[in-house]
Amino acid sequence: MTKHPYEPGDEVEWSSHGSTTHGEVKEEITEEKQAAGRKVSASEEEPQYRVRSAKSGKDAVHKPSALRKKK
Repeated sequence: MTKHPYEPGDEVEWSSHGSTTHGEVKEEITEEKQAAGRKVSASEEEPQYRVRSAKSGKDAVHKPSALRKKK
């Protein structure tokens, strides 16, 4: 079983349109489903994360490589 780097409740940051955005991990996605207004193709081996922006309150979905734990 793969160790996933993020859990719901983790504070993370990511790059968005040339700036850094931060927010909270809301859900680990490990199967194909609709999230944040789009189809997400994820699996246990390649999870994606639904995050909520602290600034806008909107949800987005990102791969683990796009996220960093907030310091």
